[in-house]
Amino acid sequence: MSSNTSGSDFLLLEFSEVWELQILHFLVFLLLYVATLTGNLLIIFTIAFDHHLHTPMYFFLMNLAMQDLGEISVIVPKSMMNSLMNTRHISYAGCVTQVFFIVFFIASDIFLLTVMAYDRYVAICNPFQYEMIMNMRDCIKMVVTTWISGLLYGALHTSGTFTISFCSNIVNQFFCEIPQLLKLACSDSYRIELGVIVLSVILEFGCFIFIIVTYIHIFIVVLRIPSVQGRNKAFSTCLPHLMVFSTLILTGSFVYLRMNSKTPSHLDLILSVIYSMIPPMLNPLIYSMRNQEIKVGVKKLLSLR
Repeated sequence: MSSNTSGSDFLLLEFSEVWELQILHFLVFLLLYVATLTGNLLIIFTIAFDHHLHTPMYFFLMNLAMQDLGEISVIVPKSMMNSLMNTRHISYAGCVTQVFFIVFFIASDIFLLTVMAYDRYVAICNPFQYEMIMNMRDCIKMVVTTWISGLLYGALHTSGTFTISFCSNIVNQFFCEIPQLLKLACSDSYRIELGVIVLSVILEFGCFIFIIVTYIHIFIVVLRIPSVQGRNKAFSTCLPHLMVFSTLILTGSFVYLRMNSKTPSHLDLILSVIYSMIPPMLNPLIYSMRNQEIKVGVKKLLSLR
């Protein structure tokens, strides 16, 4: 265990010491990254260039795609480069940058998914007042609020994490993750950041409870729809949203509250991959590619007939 100062590098977790397995890790992450990049960029450009999709729901989807793109781009390219170059190093400044942007994008994601749940609630439970409640001016305010809130979250957690002294530079994770960094603290000064994490988890579970209550109301209304096709369409829109949000909240919260173990854990690695990489990859599929209007917009964008 070596002492770490603000001028030294951190050493990230290796997936394997075998060169061939490192290349396999590089190829798997490359495949996931390209798929996520392609899906989210298609959504962004499709919605931006098709004026028929300039509605609140698709405006939220475009911002969600931008947040997902930012989140995975902060983590995956550095991990792939380390595997390809057979190194574990990340600079102190690079680690600070990773922590800030990871928290920034994930927090923005959570807040925006909460707003999207409210959007679906208004659309299904109060359709006659939808245009009045979800007008574009208010939608822009909501989205700006989610970005600013994420920015504040990122600044708060980054400052709370890197004001402590580290007794080691070995991070038992494939990216700079706050719980793993706090395990390197030399003193109890990390308890301030730990308190911030607990507060953040409570707020995120507040968003989770809000979404659960919102969907209970949605499902009550949906079950009254006489048309089977109408019910199926409503459920196909809402259930994937709930599943991805639950995955993000539950796995992320478990990782951030699991501070007791000092040794590397395969469970920590798996859960970190799930909450940091799986939602950005799945969101384009479950929110947009199953949507007929998005499919038409993509065909127009690609000039297909």
